[in-house]
Amino acid sequence: MALDATHAPAGLTQAVTRYFDALYFCDTDLLQRVFHPAASLFDADDGRIFTDPISCYRDTILRRSPPAALNAPREDEILFVDMLSDAAATVKVRVRIHNNRFSDHLMFAHDSSEWRIVAKLWHLDEVAADT
Repeated sequence: MALDATHAPAGLTQAVTRYFDALYFCDTDLLQRVFHPAASLFDADDGRIFTDPISCYRDTILRRSPPAALNAPREDEILFVDMLSDAAATVKVRVRIHNNRFSDHLMFAHDSSEWRIVAKLWHLDEVAADT
């Protein structure tokens, strides 16, 4: 069932906010909390499928300058939520990291305590002009 963010389960929207915060502040503790330990990230740009395990993505976040530390504009929003069941959902988001604007499809599963991302498919939409 497709929903907007205002009708999604509160715990799911909190997990998405945690994801946004992890990226903006380059907070690997938040990243570890929101991603399942076996999660993978995918990109299908350039005519090939690129995959990255969450451990490599954590390393990327550690090396990145936090957008917050640079007072970079924060642009993140939930575009839609598709509830597959009470314990599974796909959330499409848009997020800006420095000058890069991405669209992400985040596949969430709910375990006994919270929502966690089990897979992420992302696409670089555009590179913004310096602001």
